[in-house]
Amino acid sequence: MLKVRLIRAVAISGLLVLGLCGRSQNKIVVYQTDFGLKDGAVSEMKGVAMGVSPDLKLFDLTHEIPAYDIWAAAYRLQQTVPYWPAGTVFVSVVDPGVGTARKSVVLRTKTGVFVVTPDNGTLTLIAETLGISEIREIDESVNRRPESRNSYTFHGRDVYSYTAARLAARVISFEQVGPLLPRQEVVSIPYQKAELKGSVIAGTIPVLDVQYGNVWTNIPGELFGQLHVSFGESVDVRIFHQGKEVYKGDMPYTSTFGSVPVGKPLAYLNSLLQLSFALNQGDFAAGNKIGSGGEWRVEVRKK
Repeated sequence: MLKVRLIRAVAISGLLVLGLCGRSQNKIVVYQTDFGLKDGAVSEMKGVAMGVSPDLKLFDLTHEIPAYDIWAAAYRLQQTVPYWPAGTVFVSVVDPGVGTARKSVVLRTKTGVFVVTPDNGTLTLIAETLGISEIREIDESVNRRPESRNSYTFHGRDVYSYTAARLAARVISFEQVGPLLPRQEVVSIPYQKAELKGSVIAGTIPVLDVQYGNVWTNIPGELFGQLHVSFGESVDVRIFHQGKEVYKGDMPYTSTFGSVPVGKPLAYLNSLLQLSFALNQGDFAAGNKIGSGGEWRVEVRKK
């Protein structure tokens, strides 16, 4: 009987260990910044990480976030994080308030991914879509690159990359990042969430398809489907910036760009299955002076 109990105890312990390992770090670090690649800033961050452990695997999300554009950083995290495995550590540095009182944090999502970043709005969308498991404030008395105490303007290298590397390499546990924040919430940027009211769907423009000038909304295909618009039928589209209407027009809902003549507008579902607007072989955003961010609002109705 004692032997059976011991076997059961070992089995349960093994399952617990497996469960913990499933939520642990996987030695992958993914970087996002607004630094660009014209100088050595990104390389410095990666050098710090490799100094912590040469076994780390380092990847880039993007370093082309527009300067100081916290909203764009928030969106690119929302777009990308769900495709990476649990245990991945993201570093996002779009930090116009570097050196100020904004908190430096590590958020663990409910899916087991870690995000190291200033808490300045960058976590707005990822917190909503993947949920918050825990947030810890980085204890810089421990988790800061040695010999960097007199550096005040490059926390991306001295604090965020260093802490992320130590976490990813399992030099520290998540608990050793720093104190647990008592209120498990983040600084959020206000924006229009996608919603249906009567016969109108409202949403925002989280980002532009920068290569082609297509306008992406946060209106998911499932919600748009409630308007019962079939391919070839038209929708009435209105776009507002800070409450002022900047575009009004109708366009067909299609499955491909080539369904309309060159230069003509269309509505379609993008690669994330969200409602978007484009000109066939043209730049819809530039032609209509449309941008992206929380201050932009879209209204769509069936024509």
